[in-house]
Parts: sequence; structure tokens; C-alpha cells
Amino acid sequence: MSEAAASSARRVFILAPFQALTQLEKITSALRKLPISAMLLTEDWAARSLSRPVALDPRLTAFEMQAPPLDLAERAAKRGMDIFVSALSLFFLSPFMLAIAIAVRLEGPGPILFHQWRLGFNGRKFQIVKFRSMTVTEDGASITQVRRDDARVTRVGAFLRARSLDEIPQLINVLRGDMSLVGPRPHAVAHDNYYDDLIADYSMRRHMKPGLTGWAQVSGLRGETPTVARMATRVDH
Repeated sequence: MSEAAASSARRVFILAPFQALTQLEKITSALRKLPISAMLLTEDWAARSLSRPVALDPRLTAFEMQAPPLDLAERAAKRGMDIFVSALSLFFLSPFMLAIAIAVRLEGPGPILFHQWRLGFNGRKFQIVKFRSMTVTEDGASITQVRRDDARVTRVGAFLRARSLDEIPQLINVLRGDMSLVGPRPHAVAHDNYYDDLIADYSMRRHMKPGLTGWAQVSGLRGETPTVARMATRVDH
């Protein structure tokens, strides 16, 4: 301590493992004799946990270990934008959507719209709506991802998928509140269950509403995910 005072030090760093923090009061008591800044360095996981102190009352201080990505005001603003943009888009795109619906119907038998269960905010289930682009409508415990040159994709479906036009009906999901305009893309429930066990942060995608588009798609991460590493990259985005 005397050496720090003699050297005109402006800051002291305390490097200690989390288990040794019980001795911190003794250290800080000694440091109070010096008019300098003191900083604690400890394990990354402990530093993250102690980075957001919240005073509950004069006697209690808690450390927020996890916070939602958006506060109440931000969620309200985002929801307002979702309603306005999705409603306006559905109004102006309705003639175009009708033309696509007719093309899907003329392609062959099967429903015009495809519904599939997905997991949304906080793991809530909802049925996503898309223009049908395949000859099958899988929605169960085992779903085969679409691959390049997949024989199950119809000719109209291939055109729609290449331009993401099959996603337009998801504006209905946005208007309902199941989805947002921007957020992590929702995957089939079967795929969520699979990747939840393989990728540590995968479930964090459900900390906000899934989106019509997201940073992964804007960055060119689209299509099938044949490896876990490929999906992990999307989770990073």
C-alpha cells in the first residue's frame, strides 16, 4: 500500500478468483487510505453476473444476471411499427398475393397456404403461414430440411422460394403478434428441439419475437443447415 502511495499510482487492479471475494472487504478497507481508483478483475462469468447492480431498497442490492433485450417502451414501439407496416403491406400487396395464390392453385392439388407450428417468444407455439411451395406439408416430430434441387419443391414453389415470396403471408403472423418484422427466423419445432441440445445459446433466440427477416438473412445465411456449425453461425447473428 505504501508503495502505491509513493509511486503516485492512479489506479490499483485487484486480480482475484471469485472464491476469494470473501476477503474483498479487507482489501477495500486498506485501499480506502489511498485516493485512487481500485478495480476488480475476476473470472468472466462472475464479472458478467456482477456487472448490473440494482438497488432494491436501502438494505438490499441485487445483481441482474440476465436482462430482456428490450424494455417495455421499446417493445411497445416495436409492436406499433409491426402493426403499421404489416397492415399497410398486406393492403398494398393483396392483388399480388392473389396472383400468387392462383399460381399455387394451378400448379396442382394441395392447399394454397402452408401452416406449420413454430416456437415464438418465450417458447410459445404459433402456426406460421406461408404460400405452399412443396408437394408435402410436413409438421411433426421429424421434418426433413429442404435441400438444393429438392424434388419436393414445385416449379412455382422454386420461383417463390428463390425470391422469398412464399414468406409474404407471414405479414399476417406479424399483424397477429406472433412475429415481428425483424427478429431471429423461426424454425420448425422439431428442429428447435434438436438444436436446443446441441448449441448452448440456441434457446436465446426465443428471448424476442421471431422475425420476418433478421440479421442472419441480411448477411446471406439462408437455406439448409447441413451441419451444427452452420446453425451455430446463424445463432451468433
